Amino acid sequence: MKTQKNKYNPQFDLFKIELNRIIDPNHPLVKLTKQMDWSAFDHQFEKEFSDEGRPAIATRLMVSLHYIKYTHDLSDEKTVAMWVKNPYWQYFSGRQHFEHKLPIDPSSMTRWRKRVGVKGAEELLSQTIKTAKKQKYLKRAQCQKVNVDTTVQTKAIRFPTDARLYD
Repeated sequence: MKTQKNKYNPQFDLFKIELNRIIDPNHPLVKLTKQMDWSAFDHQFEKEFSDEGRPAIATRLMVSLHYIKYTHDLSDEKTVAMWVKNPYWQYFSGRQHFEHKLPIDPSSMTRWRKRVGVKGAEELLSQTIKTAKKQKYLKRAQCQKVNVDTTVQTKAIRFPTDARLYD
């Protein structure tokens, strides 16, 4: 998979703020960053992208943005806008320096989701579960039973004001 390459020039980084200098190494997101197997995502999603045409956005950035989006229940636009303000989110995304501009256009997240499809979403979930099991955050017994919240599911309830109840 051909991805965008950053032209690294240490001369330009002289006045940039390094993220590892301003973040707390004990923050949960920093710990999770070190525990995730980011190369597994590259391997899984490389077949969805070709080496022809415009280079793809970095897989780690897209995966981390989606994790953040679903963790905090945000829209694509809000996720990208909040990413600029949060050094922990930028560190989680694999950035070395604090950035003051949007990493991507929010519509890129929608296109990326469509491209990876249901299998990609399942891969994100399975990697989350693998990491949680490996770090002993999740026990085997916790995976035996699933609770499903159906409070917003439509139900066949008849209210006293229904005309059918008058008959």
